[in-house]
Amino acid sequence: MLRYAAFAWLILAYPATAQERLETTQIIIQTTLGDITLALESERAPATTANFLRYAKEDRFDGTVFYRSMRLNWGEQPNGLIQGGTQMHPDRILEPIAHEPTNETGVKHVAGAISMARYDPGTATGDFSILLSDQPSLDAQPNTDEPSLRPGFAAFGHVVDGMDVVRAIFDAPTDPEKGEGIMKGQMLAEPVEIIDVQFVEEETGQ
Repeated sequence: MLRYAAFAWLILAYPATAQERLETTQIIIQTTLGDITLALESERAPATTANFLRYAKEDRFDGTVFYRSMRLNWGEQPNGLIQGGTQMHPDRILEPIAHEPTNETGVKHVAGAISMARYDPGTATGDFSILLSDQPSLDAQPNTDEPSLRPGFAAFGHVVDGMDVVRAIFDAPTDPEKGEGIMKGQMLAEPVEIIDVQFVEEETGQ
């Protein structure tokens, strides 16, 4: 059950003025392996963030699972992502949302980013991925000759605490017989339950 609402400020790496601070909303994904705290980009990716928060407020994530560990055997390790959410369950999903590409939001697919899963652009509902490594190929590439790569995926936040939990989910055993197509062999043998998604309680008097 969602209990607390708060807004935090994402401070850029260089000295920032008040005008350079970007509004985020911090949430905690509670799982059976521990908690993952994320800052969602409510200013830069408002539609995607609002969608995720609606799922949380309506308890649509409660009892869902992280079900996929996509492991890439090239580059610096760990390399890949984990995926979780509603899995298109008819009693949980809401209407698909408009696509917010990274070249418009500026939210990139770097290690720790959270991004919406989708089929075609504009089909994202209640499934999402958290990245273990930088994945620039998931960013929008508007100038590429390959049409399918132009829109990219919609990143909309990043992990601020709990990457050890993300790594534990990523390292959980997979079942070589589960999954279809490119996802075969990437499905967790024992999916990790999402118990609850909560807002971070705002501290007062600071």
